[in-house]
Amino acid sequence: MKTLIGGAVAAVLGLIGLAVWFPAFLQILAGAIPIMLLLGGGLALYLGFDELKDTWKKEKEGGAKEGDVDEADKYKQEINDLKKEIEALKKA
Repeated sequence: MKTLIGGAVAAVLGLIGLAVWFPAFLQILAGAIPIMLLLGGGLALYLGFDELKDTWKKEKEGGAKEGDVDEADKYKQEINDLKKEIEALKKA
């Protein structure tokens, strides 16, 4: 209950403060938006370049390795064995 009352008081004070200092709020917002866009764009560039490097590395390696195919077959066989075991347990 204390949290609800405290949240309501904070919301009312925030609304009053926003109404009183609205021009200052707009000035801060006008200064913060370009900074956020710059940082967000830099992060997107970094992540995109990192993903591109990973793609280049996979292309150099020649895609999937022979061992990957063997592992996939091994896991498929294990899944089939487990399905058979489950069916046997259901019948018992």
